[in-house]
Amino acid sequence: MSKKEPLSNIDTAWLRMDHPTNLMMITGVMMFAEPIPYERFKTTLEERFLRFDRFRQCVRDRSGTPYWEDDLYFDIENHVHRVALPAPGDQRALQEYVSDLMGQSLDFSKPLWDMHLVENYGEGCAVITRIHHCIADGMALVRVLLEMTDETRKGRRRSPRREDEHPGPVTKLLKPAENLFRTTLRATEAVLQEGMNLVFSPSHLLARARQGLDLASVVAKLLLQGSDSDTILKGELGVRKRAAWSQPVPLPVVKNIGKKMGGTINDVLLTAVAGALRRYLEAHDQPLDDVEIRAIVPVNLRPLDEPITLGNKFGLVFLTLPVFLEDPLERLREVHRRMEAIKGSMEAVVALGVLHGIGMAPKEIEKLVIKLFSKMGSAVMTNVPGPRKQLYFAGSPLTHIMFWVPRAGSVALGVSILSYNGEVLLGFATDTHVVPDPNLLTDAFHEEFDALTARFDEVGT
Repeated sequence: MSKKEPLSNIDTAWLRMDHPTNLMMITGVMMFAEPIPYERFKTTLEERFLRFDRFRQCVRDRSGTPYWEDDLYFDIENHVHRVALPAPGDQRALQEYVSDLMGQSLDFSKPLWDMHLVENYGEGCAVITRIHHCIADGMALVRVLLEMTDETRKGRRRSPRREDEHPGPVTKLLKPAENLFRTTLRATEAVLQEGMNLVFSPSHLLARARQGLDLASVVAKLLLQGSDSDTILKGELGVRKRAAWSQPVPLPVVKNIGKKMGGTINDVLLTAVAGALRRYLEAHDQPLDDVEIRAIVPVNLRPLDEPITLGNKFGLVFLTLPVFLEDPLERLREVHRRMEAIKGSMEAVVALGVLHGIGMAPKEIEKLVIKLFSKMGSAVMTNVPGPRKQLYFAGSPLTHIMFWVPRAGSVALGVSILSYNGEVLLGFATDTHVVPDPNLLTDAFHEEFDALTARFDEVGT
């Protein structure tokens, strides 16, 4: 008999957000130094990826009360594709192929994922993964993908593990994204319920505000803050998307700047991103006075040492980048100050309550809340510290990894920062109606990082 399981409220929210102009799909790219034999690739997926039942299940009754149901006709061949890049098989060619896939919807009659083994990529290959957000959030999926890797070329001999077992050594190498969650499970549940009450009951919000409670202030900040600066980074979306990523940046250099300036690795990278956005706007003759770009930042809310589980368990915080500041070091200090103000707040967990409420609300209310959230910022920005060691997949060395989460509503720009094996990659995903060529942003990032490094050397710190 086919097993059925209802979607959680939060997973339902991400399912409902799917729209032709903004598909709720996480896209990841893993790049390898050597080719991976197709049969070995499939075997690795069968042993390590498909041990999660969710990847063998379909979503049914999308318009009513959705639930997961086993796909009785599941065939891995329906989800794994073998392709070859056209000559010259370089990064630009791979970016074009990733961009094409970003605009194509997954098949809802089947489990909501697929993988593309891309051959003829330099001397090696690449693997592109697309997974619907209703299956899991970005942090969980990065852990799943990296759990398929090995620490040696020969691999590890083990039997497939299930979700209720402890994570292996690869998972333990991952550090959580900026951990803003500082409370117990009991407190979390109370805050989630309170957050929902505040969001969907204006009178409750007003009463709490009169009492001067911090939680009401957090909800008011989330829902009542105005839009960020009106720039060319906002606009009507189309169906065509584009992806690009930078050349590797040495992590020790980033770490050294942050340490000596009293900031973090994250502060340094966000400063360079803000500078890249400034350069992009300046190149398009946009005014820069008082311009601030607000980023919607997903925050992991699950303990890293718990077994790998799917589903969505993350909150959101809103970071406003001081794009108007020209001097890189002054901008770094301001980014650090703003990040410190966010840390320790309850913004992330209240936002989780909002997402939980969206999954329970009628579609009309859901659309209003999504529209409200999308007006709050111009970009979705993720930062995932990855493994510090060299990893292997099916015997091939993993050289680089990048992924993008979807942007709900009308947000056109996605920014992803991911470190791995002593290097950092920065990726941009854009809507072509708003930002036609994200390579201009990656070029601007490199220029800005060089300027930040030079400014740092100049002051002799």
